[in-house]
Amino acid sequence: VNRAITNLTPLNLVCVNESPEFWRSQAQRTLQAALDRTPNTNVAKNIVLFLGDGMGITTYTAARILKGQLQNQSGEETVTNMDTFPYVGLAKTYSVDFQIPDSAATATAYLCGVKTNLNTIGVSAAARNGVCRSQKGNEVTSILRWAKDAGKAVGIVTTTRVQHATPATSYAHSASRKWYSDADLPASARTNNCTDIASQLLSNTDIDVIIGGGRKYMTPRGTRDPEYPRDYSSRGRRKDGRHLIQEWQSLKAAHYVWNKTDFDAVDPETTDYLMALFEPGDMHFDLERDPLMDPSIAETTEKAIRILSRNPNGFFLLVEGGRIDQAHHAGRGSMALHEAVALDRAVGKALELTNEEETLIVVTADHSHPLVINGYPFRGNSILGKSPLWASDMMPFTTLMYGNGPGNKMEGGKRPDIRKVDTKTSGYVQLAAVPLKSATHGGEDVVILARGPMAHLLQGVHEQSYIAHAMAYAACVGTDRRHCAARPAVAAARNQAGP
Repeated sequence: VNRAITNLTPLNLVCVNESPEFWRSQAQRTLQAALDRTPNTNVAKNIVLFLGDGMGITTYTAARILKGQLQNQSGEETVTNMDTFPYVGLAKTYSVDFQIPDSAATATAYLCGVKTNLNTIGVSAAARNGVCRSQKGNEVTSILRWAKDAGKAVGIVTTTRVQHATPATSYAHSASRKWYSDADLPASARTNNCTDIASQLLSNTDIDVIIGGGRKYMTPRGTRDPEYPRDYSSRGRRKDGRHLIQEWQSLKAAHYVWNKTDFDAVDPETTDYLMALFEPGDMHFDLERDPLMDPSIAETTEKAIRILSRNPNGFFLLVEGGRIDQAHHAGRGSMALHEAVALDRAVGKALELTNEEETLIVVTADHSHPLVINGYPFRGNSILGKSPLWASDMMPFTTLMYGNGPGNKMEGGKRPDIRKVDTKTSGYVQLAAVPLKSATHGGEDVVILARGPMAHLLQGVHEQSYIAHAMAYAACVGTDRRHCAARPAVAAARNQAGP
């Protein structure tokens, strides 16, 4: 019924929604589904963690509306793939030293299970930002490592560079998230024998699938990029002369690809290891990518799951929609929402490829951004459009706005007149209250969505560091094996079964 309703025009939709019976029937169906739901207490053979970088609750809501409107629906009533998850919670995102965190501190929380300081990855709060010697002895491992130690296959998929804060925290320990290659290490870090993040991709954990961007941090300085050979900024950056891609291939006897043609040719049924680096740095925004060169996040998620599923013990996969955050920093609301919609498609692909009885899927964010939905727009009004309510200066404003960022363009005490501006384009920069070159993060709680074995553990309001422990408990990885002890026969059967 809800899908049929979404195909109506806004005017007809309002007429249908005027009926009390519509809302009563809808509520009764939802109530019955809740009453019929019983917790899945199986041991999770597989875990898929989807991380929307910067996907705060406002972004989550606005992306739902956009997805519906892209399908010629009103939008507000749209049910996304994420919306179908039965268990919902909230995570507190603050770091040990800051009220509003960054992606490094938050990743250490939800992947390693401990909160830490801003800009540090895979280390406890005893380490100090940028101080190499402080990380020694304060390293903390992630659930990706715990899963590998338990015999599972593991992988990372991201739309950023694979050395970026979120994916890096799954395998690296660094007092600075910015030490992508050895060229980024300060003299003090080299003196104290700290290693760059890219090199740790090979040395710390045996990762089966690595998909994202970041070629230039893996190759010797001056190495021409295969896709952009004339672009100097795309060339290799390493000072130590190491070619980490070639080293990885020789260590694993594995597939390495950098374009979609070769990526599509990789047969998941015969592939144990895959490294796919599609860009020198971060991957392109979904709206701007060349589909002949770069796959979508849904496509990379599918390939990763199909490869990892070959392991009879199961797998752990981290999938990051990392450029939601980067679009928000630039004040590009449209681009951020399209990135979130792309992530939702990847979630849908994971739902297709996995069995809810044995696969725990979690969707969450690391932090939010200062984005608001405001202004009393009519039902079905474009989420990227303007509010029909004009401000006291007798000019319109957009439904989406930022608390700060590059969209503050006051001149002579007046804001720009956008009556003739198309605010729906991907390049439009939303209005902002406070002028900053880059919008900051936001500090409100972020949503946790879960389905599958032990998903009910993620209901409620939690410290962000709790997420790693709940996932580990569900899958019997890490140090807390009580769930396996309680269900040993079930755990053994599931670990012996195929994907």
